[in-house]
Amino acid sequence: MASSHPHRKAAQSMASTRPREIRERKSLRRSRFGCRNCKLRKLKCDESKPHCKRCTSFGVLCNYMFNVPDLQPIAADTGKSLVVEVLGRADLQPPVASPVWISDESTFYQLNAKCQDFITRYLGRSLITPDDPNMILVNRKLLRLAFAYPFLMHASLAVAFTYDRHLNSSLGCRRSLEECYHWSQSTALLNRRLREPIEAKDRDPIWATAAALAVLTFSSPDARTPEESWPLKSSGDSDLDWLRMSKGKMALWNIVNPLRPDSLFHVMAATFAIMHSPLPERGIDGIPRALAALCLLNDSSTARNNPYFHATHAVSHILDLPDSEVTTGQTQLFTRCIHGSFEDLLRKRDPVALLLLYLWYRKASRSIWWIELRARVECPAICSYLRLYHKENVAVQAFLPGGALADRCN
Repeated sequence: MASSHPHRKAAQSMASTRPREIRERKSLRRSRFGCRNCKLRKLKCDESKPHCKRCTSFGVLCNYMFNVPDLQPIAADTGKSLVVEVLGRADLQPPVASPVWISDESTFYQLNAKCQDFITRYLGRSLITPDDPNMILVNRKLLRLAFAYPFLMHASLAVAFTYDRHLNSSLGCRRSLEECYHWSQSTALLNRRLREPIEAKDRDPIWATAAALAVLTFSSPDARTPEESWPLKSSGDSDLDWLRMSKGKMALWNIVNPLRPDSLFHVMAATFAIMHSPLPERGIDGIPRALAALCLLNDSSTARNNPYFHATHAVSHILDLPDSEVTTGQTQLFTRCIHGSFEDLLRKRDPVALLLLYLWYRKASRSIWWIELRARVECPAICSYLRLYHKENVAVQAFLPGGALADRCN
C-alpha cells in the first residue's frame, strides 16, 4: 500500500528537510551593496567589481549599475549580452555556441544553439501581429523579459518553431518535437504562476504568454489532412478547441489590463480598439446581397432575431479589402462573434454557419500566417463537408470554389 503513494513520500521527505533548509538560508547574511541579480536570486553577492563571481558563473551581466537589465544573459567567451542596446534600439547579436541560461526564482532553462539561432532569426520581429509596426519594438522588449520569465521564453520559442514550420513545410507536416516541448513547458509554468498572486511587474509577461499560447492552439490542429479534420471527422471534445483557449486568454484581460499606461502593449491600443470595435446593431449595410439572402438577413435584422447577424457583418468587413490591408485586429472581429447561438450552430455543423467560417478562413489566411496553418486543413474540410452533406443547398454551393459567387466573395 505504501508503494502506491510515491508522491506522498516525496512530499513528506521534502517537508522534513525544509526547516533545515530554511534555517540555513536565514543564517546567510546578505551583502548590503551586492548586485541586483544576486538579490533577485536570493544569494549572497561577493561584491567583486566589475563582475561578481556568482553572475560570472551563472552567465549573466553583473548589474551594480542601473543601466544594466536584471539577469541579462551573456555569451560566456565574449562577455557580451545576447541582446544589446544601441542608441536606444535593441539589436540582436549573432547566435553563439556557448550555452545561455534563462531563469526566474524557481525555474531555469539552458538555450541550445538551435534555440539561440531561432531567437536571432525570428524573435526580434513581430510574429503574432505582423501588421502592427508598434509590435516590433514591443517584441524586442518582451525578448529581454523572456530571459527572466521562462514561461514566456518557452512560449516565444514555440511560436518561432511554429512559424518556421509555416515557412518550410507543406500540408500534412506534424508539429515538431521542439514545438511540442516548448509549448508544453510554457503551459505548465504559466499555470503554476497563475496560482500565485500576480504582481505588477508580471502582467506583461503573463499577457504575452497567454497570447502566444492562444496562437499556438489555433495554428496547431490535430489533423494532418482535411479528411481527418473537423467538421468531416466525428464529433469530439477537441472540436473548436481553439475557442476555449481564446476565451481563456480574454479572461485574463481584466487582471493584467494590457492597455494600462505602463504596459508594453499600450502602443497597441489602436489594434485592440479594432478587435473590440462595435458591429452594426441593425440592417445589412456592407453585406453582399447574396450573402445577406443566404443568412436570411434584411433591413430589420438584429443580433436578437438572427443568429448569423454579427458573424455575417464581421466577415463582410474584410471580404472586399485587399489582402495586404487585412490586419490581425480586423480578423479577430469574427472570432469575437463565435459565442452563444452562433457557436451552437457551428458545433452542430449548420451549413450557413460553416460557410461563414469558410469565407473567413479563406480571406484571413492570406494575410495572417497562424490562421493559414489551421486553414490548410479546416478550410478544404468545410468545403468537402458542405459538398458531401448539403449538395442540394444551391445557395451555399454558389459560394464554394467553382460556384457562381465564389469569385465575388473572394
